[in-house]
Amino acid sequence: MLDYQEYRCADYPDLGSILATFLADRRPVRECAIASAGYALADGTVISANLRWPLSCAQIRDQLGLDAVHLVNDFEAVAHAAAHMEASKVLQITGPEQAADGPILIVGPGTGLGAAVWIPQGRNAVVLATEAGQASLAANNALEIAVLQQMLCERSHVTIEHALSGPGLLNLYNALCVVRGVAATHATPDAITAAACSGGDATAEETLELFCGILGSTIGDMALLYGVQGGIYLAGGILPKLSQFLLNSSFVERFLNKGPMRKALRGIPVKLVEHGQLGVIGAASWYLGRRETESVASQPAVTQVPGHHLPCAGSSQATTGQSAGIHQ
Repeated sequence: MLDYQEYRCADYPDLGSILATFLADRRPVRECAIASAGYALADGTVISANLRWPLSCAQIRDQLGLDAVHLVNDFEAVAHAAAHMEASKVLQITGPEQAADGPILIVGPGTGLGAAVWIPQGRNAVVLATEAGQASLAANNALEIAVLQQMLCERSHVTIEHALSGPGLLNLYNALCVVRGVAATHATPDAITAAACSGGDATAEETLELFCGILGSTIGDMALLYGVQGGIYLAGGILPKLSQFLLNSSFVERFLNKGPMRKALRGIPVKLVEHGQLGVIGAASWYLGRRETESVASQPAVTQVPGHHLPCAGSSQATTGQSAGIHQ
């Protein structure tokens, strides 16, 4: 990686402006690969619940005068960095040190909840991008049912990421305050996390415990749904900040609490990975793999064409041979 820079989406009118800023003092590029949260449509636009402005590959291409702009789901990009996971700072949460061969789940809460599955296929692999965060939230005990009922007072569909994300943590806190009949005193996810980890606020602490329990149960469900055997990596921007709380929470018990499937889940390593550039590395890996596949398909023998490309940005991160990291 030649260069890396982080930006806040809220400070710019659109993604093209961020990329233009990043490229202003750097060598010209011809192509860009965007790793973005959301669901990509056939016309090159993205449906996103968390971006405040629209994302269009064609508009960015024309705005920056590029030959092409490519789009990949943000957690699909992180999954393409699976080979680099163990080189990152890793904390073992549960399960054995070594995993069996098989699909790997990469999941994590941030602005939303991202999830992707890395599936080995001979010497190669395929990555299944998901919109798991948009599935319906499941409650598993009396408190979670009460909180979910309170959240349903404000919307007709409560998704998983309405609870398991930065904004979701705030949703849980506000709903729990109503359920417990106490006044809400925190207005941001960071304030809730800080109060919970300091041990001075019982409601904040209960909120974070609720968050960790739901997270464990949800990831256990995903492991069974996707046939995960090769391990689970917890990523995203939230979990590294509360790693010790997570270790002491009900996360593991809720992850394993799947009846007769407990024994199977015990054999799956769950690790917390901290590497702010995994999305960047994965987007570059995805882009280079795509180029290689297209080159092999189009020509029996290919001579590499020189040029400068920008596997690049996302609503959460951007990558280049140079690189930009973009945060909401």
